[in-house]
Amino acid sequence: MKPMTLFAATLCAATLFAATMAHAAPVTYQIDPTHTFPSFEADHMGISVWRGKMTKNAGTVVYDKADGSGTVDVTMDLAGIDFGLPALNKWATGKDFFNVAKNKRATFKGQFAGATGGGTPTQLVGDLTLNGQTHPVTLAINKLKCIPHPMFKRELCGADASGTFNREEFGLSAGKDWGFNMEVQLRIQVEAIAKE
Repeated sequence: MKPMTLFAATLCAATLFAATMAHAAPVTYQIDPTHTFPSFEADHMGISVWRGKMTKNAGTVVYDKADGSGTVDVTMDLAGIDFGLPALNKWATGKDFFNVAKNKRATFKGQFAGATGGGTPTQLVGDLTLNGQTHPVTLAINKLKCIPHPMFKRELCGADASGTFNREEFGLSAGKDWGFNMEVQLRIQVEAIAKE
């Protein structure tokens, strides 16, 4: 191969490599609090299931679509809990349960996992901090999709993840003596838009 041809081929390969690396760079997304509502299901004396959601949330997602890696950091304001029953909301935020005066927030910080061959991740492996205590929690990613936002002209990603945790491990054992199951189903519905 002639020197100039070799130089041109090398330059072309370097350019393509650089373009690929730029395309593969992780993107940081800001969580949209108006479209992000972590929700939960908790047993009530073994006879029914109470459902609620957290209405005040914030955080960031870092996601590399090329290899399925990244991180999620969600903060939930416990004062925003909503069972659909004001009296229960008041009790849950009071000193007998979440004690919001002392522990204002819960957080979930995790990393994407389970992506094979550059595919979409299937899990979030991380830590849930609640009631001043932190324990590992793994969430299954049921759905994850990114699209161009039709109004903001930036990328918008959305996901739905779910898992379980034992609330007694976090010092929240209210109702156990009355037969309440301590297992809680957690579901995090999240939408986030790429930062400018």
